[in-house]
Amino acid sequence: MRILITGFDPFGGEQMNPSFEAIQLLPASICGVSIIKEEIPTVFGKAKSVMEQLIEKHQPDIVINVGQAGGRNSISFERVAINIDDAKIPDNEGNQPLDCVIQENGAPAYFTQLPIKAMLRALTEEGIPATVSNTAGTFVCNHIMYQVQYLIQTRYPTLQAGFIHVPYILEQKTSSNHAAFFLPLETIAAGIKKAIATIIEYQNQPDIKEVGGQLY
Repeated sequence: MRILITGFDPFGGEQMNPSFEAIQLLPASICGVSIIKEEIPTVFGKAKSVMEQLIEKHQPDIVINVGQAGGRNSISFERVAINIDDAKIPDNEGNQPLDCVIQENGAPAYFTQLPIKAMLRALTEEGIPATVSNTAGTFVCNHIMYQVQYLIQTRYPTLQAGFIHVPYILEQKTSSNHAAFFLPLETIAAGIKKAIATIIEYQNQPDIKEVGGQLY
């Protein structure tokens, strides 16, 4: 079994992106499963092209995309990706699509194949802040989660995929964002590692039923 995990390059004026910084700390193997780590661009369209190339190159069984969500206070396991690009800021090549459909013949939304409730429980038991999220936003993170799910529907029916959002790391703290939530990079990496171990554990069995929803 092979797992392809990706992080993004820095965007929005940041000097680093905790998604890529964290995955670099992962070992080459978790529970006997090969872990392939790659960086993808924070660019609409191009991110999908790079992911297609990486999937063709590595032939993974599972794809996990990781991205930065600086306003969040936990590691977030995304439940769903929606078929819309609506960029609040430009991407790293100046693209800023507004109210644009990602795939004209795609579904309105696609759900992850990963056991997000089991992942939530596993991190909570380790004392690592974690949540199930019902929105991946409308920037490049949602874009790539949707595009990978679209590839599953159209080309790779046995592939499993999902998206993890991570908060800022301490090295990103500045005078302008000092009130935001931060986690140590090592904690984020440990959380991702635990999530991967849980994904492996739950292969060929259903996710658990556990409270993880939100009122609003």
